[in-house]
Amino acid sequence: MLFLDKAIELNDTELEIYNYITANLDKVVYMRIRDLADEVHVSTTTILRFCRKFKCNGYSEFRVKLQLYAEKQKMAHIDMSDETTYIDFLKRTAQSEYKNQLQEAVTILRDSELVLFVGIGASGVIAEYGALYFSSLFTLALHIEDPLNHPFYHLSSKLSDKICMIAISVEGENEDIIRYIHQLKTQKCKIVSITNSAKSTIARLSDANISYYINKEMYQDANITSQLPALYTIESIAREIRTQIDQEK
Repeated sequence: MLFLDKAIELNDTELEIYNYITANLDKVVYMRIRDLADEVHVSTTTILRFCRKFKCNGYSEFRVKLQLYAEKQKMAHIDMSDETTYIDFLKRTAQSEYKNQLQEAVTILRDSELVLFVGIGASGVIAEYGALYFSSLFTLALHIEDPLNHPFYHLSSKLSDKICMIAISVEGENEDIIRYIHQLKTQKCKIVSITNSAKSTIARLSDANISYYINKEMYQDANITSQLPALYTIESIAREIRTQIDQEK
């Protein structure tokens, strides 16, 4: 069922929720818990119980897993025979250029008390996962869905130097993210970005940038460039920081 390898026993109500989700996958991945509850005519508490059956601590974690599952399902219908893209990227992670970029990001993030993850579209899925991953390993992290209408758009000067934003963008040219970066930089927040190219606007505005350089892929009008490098990089940063913290204890 969905993203799990083993069957899950569901009661009649939970089965209705499950059937609705599978029939409206592209819609549900962007729904709030209240929206989903209203659509299937149950309480938010029922939705939370449903999520726990899929070994999720809450709706937010369930939605992240659901989004990742949806992306995998889309890719399953596309010819992905050329695996050299992934192999080449993984080889580059062992080179000094990538390692130096990673360490620059680690140095900035080590001193942060709050990390804001920002991404749009498929990058937003990775950003939400990154926030959960960082929070689990070493510090509080939040996913910002709408940068320009978020309370962290205007910050107290007493807080801003303890906050770092991680911007995830394949193209590195999203206008909303660029405006958010400009706003946070005026408040002395640090910016780390993960982009496909170091020449993009978001990369050049960042205090540290990790660029992965893989082939851009389009399917009809959708940009389906792999998010594997961004995912790998986020986990590598968090694990390195956790390792450094443990070694200093």
